[in-house]
Amino acid sequence: MIIEGRALVVGDDVDTDAIIPARYLVTTNPAELGRHCLEGLDPGFPGRIRPGDILMAGTNFGCGSSREHAVLALRGAGVACVVAKSFARIFFRNATNLGFPLVECPGLGKVGEGHHLAVDLGKGLVRDLTSGRVFEAIPLPDFILGVLDAGGLIPWAKRREYGA
Repeated sequence: MIIEGRALVVGDDVDTDAIIPARYLVTTNPAELGRHCLEGLDPGFPGRIRPGDILMAGTNFGCGSSREHAVLALRGAGVACVVAKSFARIFFRNATNLGFPLVECPGLGKVGEGHHLAVDLGKGLVRDLTSGRVFEAIPLPDFILGVLDAGGLIPWAKRREYGA
């Protein structure tokens, strides 16, 4: 599974309150949450996100509370996936359970804002097509790729149980 998109760059320790501030947790509607995605980092950030963008982050992305709203906000904003040096484990689990792709790339180097990227989830490669640089990431196992392909853990389990 390969995802292509434009890079949006954030830093280290982006917590779930920066992804979606607590005042918006009165809804689980992804589109509504997406209108406020990452405004905790920068009030203008939601206006810069375009459908299909790939968020590039430093270490410990998704730290803080275990709210699933953060994943829903990213999806609702149109972010295609997040590539980071590391993720908070509960955020990684929530994203997988909701069918949202995350790619852990410990050796991630600098990627320019707006660069065109291709992320190969199965091979664990992040290609910066603008600069020509390639970063090795941790490939997602077939099980996780299957969960992502199904749209999340519950649809994946239903496919297995009912053959849907």
